[in-house]
Order: sequence, then structure tokens, then C-alpha cells
Amino acid sequence: MTTDCPFELPAEHRSPDGRRHPDAPDPVPYIASAALIEAVNLAIHLDRPLLLEGEAGSGKSQLARHVAATLGLPFYFWPVRSTSQAQDGLYSYDAILRLHDVQLAQLPGRRAGTKRHPEQPLNYVTFGALGRAFQVPECSAVVLIDEIDKADLDFPNDLLTVLDDPRAFSIREARLPPIRALHPPLVIITSNKEKGNLPAPFLRRCIYSYLEFPNDLERLREIIAAHGSAATPSPQPAAETLEPALIELAVGRFLALRAQGNLFKPPGTSELLDWLRALGRAWGRRVGTADPAPIAALRDGTRLPFPELLFKQRVDWPRDAAGPAG
Repeated sequence: MTTDCPFELPAEHRSPDGRRHPDAPDPVPYIASAALIEAVNLAIHLDRPLLLEGEAGSGKSQLARHVAATLGLPFYFWPVRSTSQAQDGLYSYDAILRLHDVQLAQLPGRRAGTKRHPEQPLNYVTFGALGRAFQVPECSAVVLIDEIDKADLDFPNDLLTVLDDPRAFSIREARLPPIRALHPPLVIITSNKEKGNLPAPFLRRCIYSYLEFPNDLERLREIIAAHGSAATPSPQPAAETLEPALIELAVGRFLALRAQGNLFKPPGTSELLDWLRALGRAWGRRVGTADPAPIAALRDGTRLPFPELLFKQRVDWPRDAAGPAG
């Protein structure tokens, strides 16, 4: 946990001993804008979910991991599917397994001392991301609810009953007191608007932020530098094997491609970093030598090397796509 952390989590919601939680993720390369940092801090201060929208590749999902890693908080991931229900984020109960164990218990000669006993309903409960976050005793947790708009339209409103005060839920299958959040979790929700706008009651309770794609050379330089550091989990950092002159040309060509404005699916930062790694694999540090091929291949008007890393829709595929660069 760094002393110059930009995220303002109150001391009472941090670990008392200042240690990282065992469920905290490893640091991830991420460049958060001042506006995005402010949105996170507002969500913490007002105790509201943070709803993020933006085109694919703008860094929505990575933000939650970045916040959790920076603060040393536990991180729990909930990928939403078309069949997801709000209950799934709290817990699931395996009634069939319990019935199976009840039947086994009635058999003669059943071995005693098994770890799972049907008289204990919690043996058949698996907690989801929110259920786990509510039970962290020493600090707040960060929960990522990813792509909420994939689920049914009732899903967001059903979440409100859990995310609003008193932040508690009951396990219907067990006669136990409700489980209440000891520390309010920071809930970050992403949306791609796959099914239109989210319900108005849900939106009213969220802090909203739209992540603009970093369409300028300086911001992309920062992102590339972050992913080229020793902290990146990638086996091959994006900028490690490329000369700065080649990176500048590649980023310029990438921005010109996005500026055309006629792509069905514009490439994002993830595609850019993969593309730079591919260029590094093909050319390495050949810029500045007698071989002019790398520079020539990235000039405007030339066939784009490795187009399969940038274009993910058939309608965007260039007719004069080049083969492997070399």
C-alpha cells in the first residue's frame, strides 16, 4: 500500500495493521485520469456503486483491480451472464448435494467423521462475490460486477435491495441471523449498453463515469510505459523490444486508424499493446540500423502489418491486409 495513494479510503475501513489482504490482487499497469480518480473517491465517500461505461478496451474492468491492488483490499469478481440473478452474487445453495448426503447417512455402515454433514446447511452454501465481500472482518472489499447489461432488466433493480442500507442478506435455507456487511464494499459496475439503458431507479443510486478512450499521443505513451515496466504480468512488455522511434510511428499510425471514424469496432488499448508486442517480435531493435523496413511499414498509406491484431470484425478488415511483417 503506497503512501501517495490517490484513493481516499477512510482509516476505519482499512486493515488495522496496514497489511495487504490475502485476497488483494497483484499490482496491474493502469493510468487513471484525475476525473476517474475523483469518481472512485466520490463512490467511496458517498457509499454508492460506481457505474462505468466506455468503449471496449478503455480500461473499465481493470480499474477495480487497480483500486484493490493500490489500497491492498480484497478483490472479488462477478462476471454477469444472460442467466445471472442478483442472488448469485450473494450465495448459491446445493440442495441436491444435501439430499445426496441425507440418503448416504441412512445407509448401514456409513463411515463416521465425514467433514460434510447434512444437519449443517452451511456445508452446502457457496458464497458469491458480494457474499464474500460482506464477510471480510478487517477492511472493505472491492467487488467488480462486470457487464451488468448482459443480464435481465430486473437484475440491476434486484441488486438495490442488497447494495442499499442495511447491506444485509439472509440464507433462506439456514436459520441464522442475517449477514451484514462489516465494512461497506466498493462496488464497481461496468456496462456496454448491450440491451439499452439501465433502469432509472438503479442509475439514480450510482456514481456514473464514462471512460473516454485516450486518443492522444501523450496518454498512450504513459500507458505503454506502464505496461513496459517490470510490474506488468505480461511475459513480454509492450515496449521492451522496440526502439522509441518505432513506437512513436506505430502509435501515430494507430491513432490515424482510429481517427478515420468508419470502423465498426475500433481497436482499443489491449489491441495496441498486443500489436506492439507483435512488432517487437518481428523487428526487435532494428530501427537505426541499415534496414529501413520497419519504419517504411508503418508510414501512412502502406499496408498495415499484423492487421489481425487490430481488426476484430470482418467489415473492418482492410482489403490490402499485409501478411506477417519481417
